Amino acid sequence: MSRIADKANNLPEGLRSFVLSKMFGRVVPFLSTAGVRFENVAQERLVVSIRNQRKVQNHIKGVHAAAMALLAETATGFVVGLNVPDDKLMLLKSMKVDYLKRAQGNMRAVATLTPEQISSFHRVDKGDVTVAVSVTDDSGQEPIRCEMIWAWIPKKRP
Repeated sequence: MSRIADKANNLPEGLRSFVLSKMFGRVVPFLSTAGVRFENVAQERLVVSIRNQRKVQNHIKGVHAAAMALLAETATGFVVGLNVPDDKLMLLKSMKVDYLKRAQGNMRAVATLTPEQISSFHRVDKGDVTVAVSVTDDSGQEPIRCEMIWAWIPKKRP
């Protein structure tokens, strides 16, 4: 994933989001189906968004609860994936989502890792990390609060 991000980050700013979204959509096809857009991809911070359009709406014309959870899971998973070494496998260990209020319009998720968290992927053979993620709507509020815990283990078993 980091190779894809590195190549895309060398493109003109106007093309970056489109190329990242297409490339990562090939890695995880469901992201293309839902229309997830990769806005900013970096080692410590990843931003994804989803437009409030029919294919992701609930019965009251807002972004569906599952689509909001997908956004948080995608942001946290990809920021971990950019940092976990190739000899390790990453897995979602726990996903907790509290729905606090009705969302308004489009949604955006920002996931971040600290330098210490990134360092642990390289120092420790297996472990887990709680990834900070903020999911906001067009009003700037956080209609959901999430806790995503990602684990990593060696790809090859001893």
